[in-house]
This record gives sequence, C-alpha cells and structure tokens, in this order.
Amino acid sequence: MDPLRIGIVKFLNTVPLVEGLDKISRLSLVPAPPSRLSDMLVAQTADLALVSIIDAALAASPLAMLSCGMIGCDGPTLTVRVFSSIPLDQITTLHGDTDSHTSIALARIVLLRAFDRRVKIEPFDTSGSRSRESDWPEALLLIGDKVITSGPPLHRFAYQLDLGEAWKKLTGLPFVYALWMCRSADLENPDSCSAIRLAESLLDRQLRHNLTRLDRIIQDRAAEFRWPPDLARQYLGDLLRYQVGDNERIAVARFFEEALSCGILTPEQVARVRWA
Repeated sequence: MDPLRIGIVKFLNTVPLVEGLDKISRLSLVPAPPSRLSDMLVAQTADLALVSIIDAALAASPLAMLSCGMIGCDGPTLTVRVFSSIPLDQITTLHGDTDSHTSIALARIVLLRAFDRRVKIEPFDTSGSRSRESDWPEALLLIGDKVITSGPPLHRFAYQLDLGEAWKKLTGLPFVYALWMCRSADLENPDSCSAIRLAESLLDRQLRHNLTRLDRIIQDRAAEFRWPPDLARQYLGDLLRYQVGDNERIAVARFFEEALSCGILTPEQVARVRWA
C-alpha cells in the first residue's frame, strides 16, 4: 500500500503534531502554506491535512474534520494578533495575513462583536521586506512565527489584540484554528476509510507521545524556528492546545454560528461542515 500523504505546515506550533511522523513508513509528509492545504485535499495531492477549520465550509469538495489533533487555545495565543496604529473601534480596513483563512474570519467576528466594526479585509503579503515604518499598514493581522521573528515595529502600533484571548472573553470557550481533515468521500469507501482510520490512530499516538517529551522537542527545535527557548516553552506548553475534547467541538460549532451570523458564511456552507 502506498504511504498516506499528510499535508502539514512548518510552523513551530505544529511541531507537537508532526514531530516524528517522518519516521513512520506508512506516512509521507507534504509541507505547504496553511491556506493551500484544503486545496491539496480537494486535488487529491494529500490524503489528510492540517486544515484551517473554516475550510471545512469553504472547500470545493466536502471535507470531514477528525478528532486526532488540532491547533487551538483556551485564551491568549500570542501569534494570532491584530496590530493597529489607531484605536480598535476605529478600524475600517484590516490588512490580513492570508496564511490562515480562519484567523481572518475570527478577526472579522471579534471586531464586529467586541468593537462594532465591520471591517474590509485587504490581503497582506508577509514575505516582503519592510525597512521603513511607512511600509506597514495602519492595521494588520499577523499569524504564526512571523509575529515573533519578523513582527512589525511595536512603537508604531499602540493597539494590539490577541484574537484567542478576545474570543475567550466573548464566548467563554476555547478556540480551534486548525484540525486534521480528510475528504468526506473517502469515509464512504471501505478501503480508503480503513486507511484514514489507520492514519488517525498514528497521528493520535504520535501527538500523545510528543506531549510527554515536549521540553526535549522544544530544546531541539526552537532555534530552527528562531524562537527563544523559554518563549517557545510557554507558547507550546502553556498557551496552545492540541487535543480535541467536548469543549473544542462546542467551540467549533459556535465559530460556525458566529461566521453565519456575521455574514462570513452562508447557511449552505455551514451545512457542509461535518465531523468524521
């Protein structure tokens, strides 16, 4: 049997999920930006992938969410942040880091619910060099390692908002940014379903193993991602969550309810969301 192709992201926050998977002969890792992973499932260039949760509703073909691992939080995330040079209740346009579709939707929800601002989203290219303060927009959303390793000049942005913390204050719930997903159609075929279930068990087992040796993993990998080890330890060990429980399922449902209520998704799109 050919190895199952697993779409992954190369951020520090995915290390507890993916560390050691390259040693499992039945799996083949396929790195990609977060925003491309759902397309890889649809195009059948990956069999499972760590997909931004809103793509369960937006993908061109139906996807199914799996319970064998996630990236989430139960309060601050540190790396999903709005930076603004004007008060948050005055933002009209938010330049968004397009690596994560879910984070953009979350920013729209939080700014509308907490600050009564229905903002326009402009794509923001995070790859360019910005040596001058004027190269940075008035308000922007950044995600991932770049918040720590190549973030904006903080003296320019007097106002910041951690979206995980803001969601917790609004709802009292954790937040789920990404989940392992597969194609829904693969669950209807006995052979492909069996392969998906095998991959689920391997992913779950590796995550549990990695969480028991997290300090060692951080010690080995923090420098590769240009993170200070102590900050990486706080980030992965204290702020982020990786296991899917009942509260996380409730939080996913609440996110889709809010996205529908705010006009980000349609009823037809929300109706496509399913757990495996």
